[in-house]
Amino acid sequence: MGPHPAVAAIRLAVRRVLHDVLTEHTRSAEHTRRTPHPELAEAGAGRQRAALPERPDTPLVLVACSGGADSMALASALAFEARKLDVRAGGITVDHGLQDGSDTRAAEVVDRLTAMRLDPVESVAVQVGQEGGPEAAARDARYAALDAAAERHGAAAVLLGHTRDDQAETVLLGLARGSGIRSLSGMAAASGPAGRYRRPFLQLDRQTARKACLVQSLPVWDDPHNIDPAYTRSRLRHEGLPALEKALGKGVVEALARTAQLSRDDADALDTWAAEADRAVRDDAGRLECAKLYALPPAVRRRVLRRAAMEAGSPAGSLFARHIEEVDRLITGWRGQRAINLPGRVEAMRQGGRLVIRQS
Repeated sequence: MGPHPAVAAIRLAVRRVLHDVLTEHTRSAEHTRRTPHPELAEAGAGRQRAALPERPDTPLVLVACSGGADSMALASALAFEARKLDVRAGGITVDHGLQDGSDTRAAEVVDRLTAMRLDPVESVAVQVGQEGGPEAAARDARYAALDAAAERHGAAAVLLGHTRDDQAETVLLGLARGSGIRSLSGMAAASGPAGRYRRPFLQLDRQTARKACLVQSLPVWDDPHNIDPAYTRSRLRHEGLPALEKALGKGVVEALARTAQLSRDDADALDTWAAEADRAVRDDAGRLECAKLYALPPAVRRRVLRRAAMEAGSPAGSLFARHIEEVDRLITGWRGQRAINLPGRVEAMRQGGRLVIRQS
């Protein structure tokens, strides 16, 4: 008799990601093996390259685990599948220090991950700032800690337990902000430096992960912040989405997740177009020409402007649609406006038919 359907589903999702990681790791090792070491290259073709092992080192995959149902289900699936593949599996839990006893809970998560025979396993304490609000600040601190842990351990990937429900919430939050198709594309299956972060559960609902924990007798921790109406995502989860399903019927979450994928495909295509257009709208000195920018479709032009602002030092997380719209008016509604101030002490101005974006 096979595993419970919920357990089988989470294991299959993780297995697919691990196969991807192994394939990428093998390709990278083969490329390294074929590339001569600089010292050997300098010595000339007469010297033989040092013998390299026929098999690449076993890649390490970490799971980011809060102790909640989604990440505990993910950790259990990783522990099970890694033993069947040529993959090492470890775990990281981040102590945000936002609740009493958070250090104790982090220690409990470490014990649970260790009991699953994950190695390495560690807890990382972080200081959460205030920039961008409590949710954004906590997220920034968490990803900084996970990035550092991945670098420290040389991890090939870090698994995150975001589900289809999380994806639906992210799409709705992007829609509410009115920040464009990229926000509607939600979370990518792979993101971060070199695709470090992998999200195996984006096609699975939250209930499947919780059921998998239940049938495996995995203890889970329900974060009280997840039901605290002070947090926007919590209100959306417990009030907004249920109201939408009541008004529109079941299937809203699935439809929103599907919207995310379709939007991501469109956004990726437009980003590629914008990258090509960026080279075509510059003069010989690399300056943006307003006439050529004006000729671009608005969606492409605004992407070019956003890229230019970020290259000048404007932080992506602080650069909103309204900023780009103001810069865009220097192209489409020029009336002699003054320079536009952007986040990161960057300014955009029109000079002699050129758009100049630079540090102020």
